[in-house]
Amino acid sequence: MTNNTKKTAVIAGATGLIGGHLLQQLLNNPLYDKIYVPGRKAPKLTDSKIVFDFCDFSEFKNLPKNGNIDLFCSLGTTIKKAGSQDQFREVDFDAVVNFARWGESVSCNHFVVVSSIGANPKSRNFYLRTKGQMEQVLKTVGLNNLTIVRPSLLMGRREDFRFGEKLGEWLMKPLDFLLIGKAKKYRPIEAAQVAKGMIKLAQNKIGDTFVVEGEVLKQL
Repeated sequence: MTNNTKKTAVIAGATGLIGGHLLQQLLNNPLYDKIYVPGRKAPKLTDSKIVFDFCDFSEFKNLPKNGNIDLFCSLGTTIKKAGSQDQFREVDFDAVVNFARWGESVSCNHFVVVSSIGANPKSRNFYLRTKGQMEQVLKTVGLNNLTIVRPSLLMGRREDFRFGEKLGEWLMKPLDFLLIGKAKKYRPIEAAQVAKGMIKLAQNKIGDTFVVEGEVLKQL
């Protein structure tokens, strides 16, 4: 089911790789007439439709309290950039959960969040375990509609060079055709495709939790 009335978007993580594409695509989308961007760093992109709200994701005083609101969350960092596992968790778990709880408090239409392929709350891998625990908690928040997207290796131009991800892109892209059947979900995906899929998914009313992985995102 699709809702074609004018909407308000709120993007957490708008200065990141996926978030930057989300911001640009939402700006060009006629369904949305206002875009709020909470965070500690203002986006480089400016427009009369964009409202930046400086916050640390512990409270959201200056965001809309009601209306036709869709929330997009692409918050994420690396342990190297964060400085420690605890600080990484503050971004990839605490901030995401706080944002979702605020969304539930204002009865947002849809909460669409970026997780990761392989997310599992019982994983031995700290990154995948944190993502899995984040997903687990979001399912209990009480959101009207929750969509979790799990992309694999992201392709696109980042402001901060990440050698590991760039190396993975160089190695994986030529071998893309070898990932078939159930392994298709591990194929690298352009960040712009993820953003496009998230916006399309936000238009659906599912009344539950919907998990979408890489190959489905490409089809969207």
